[in-house]
Formats: sequence, structure tokens, C-alpha cells
Amino acid sequence: QVQLVESGGGLVQAGGSLRLSCTASGSGFSVNSMGWYRQAPGNQRELVARIFRDDSTNYADAVKGRFTISRDNAKNTVYLQMNSLKPDDTAVYYCNVRIVTIGLPTYSSWGQGTQVTVSS
Repeated sequence: QVQLVESGGGLVQAGGSLRLSCTASGSGFSVNSMGWYRQAPGNQRELVARIFRDDSTNYADAVKGRFTISRDNAKNTVYLQMNSLKPDDTAVYYCNVRIVTIGLPTYSSWGQGTQVTVSS
């Protein structure tokens, strides 16, 4: 019922910036918290940032001060502005959205993932 589409990944030099977007589309749903997670080869998927309905946020220590998560509720979209990128930020980034649908239990939906590669 809900589809998440991510965009904005790519190749960037160290110190550069990227902006990821994730949009939820469909009907008959509303969105609670939204977040970004990442997974590098050989690593577990880890939280990057999450933003809640009251606009409070959580960030992984590794990205604090460099990444900013935001949301546009009218567009059902969550963004991740990534500045001062480092090679260690290289990973597949996944959007995660908590979905509320009338008549059904609340569930989480994942985006398809977008590759972020930061060169030295």
C-alpha cells in the first residue's frame, strides 16, 4: 500500500555534500517517525538519524554535526543533508518510515536503498 522511493545517492569526494530524499507514496496512510540507516559491506545496518513527529531527532555519534535530517510532512518526504562527507560514510543508505494505516497494525516500511560512495 505504501511505496518508499529514495534518491540522491552518488559519488562524491571527501569533504563534499549530498542530499538524500525519501518519499512515501500511496493512499490511506499517515507517517509517524522517519529515519535513515546505512550498511557498509561486512557491517550491520546502523541508525544514521531519525526524526519524530514532534520534530525531535536522534543522530549517530559518527554523523553529529555533519548530517541533518528533516521532513516535509506535506510531501511525505524525509531528507538527509550530508555535509563534510568522509570515506567512512560510504554505504548503502536506507530510508525507514513508520506507517499508520486505519484498521491495520502500525508497521515499518523500508526504501530500496541508495548507494553513497565517498572517495579519498
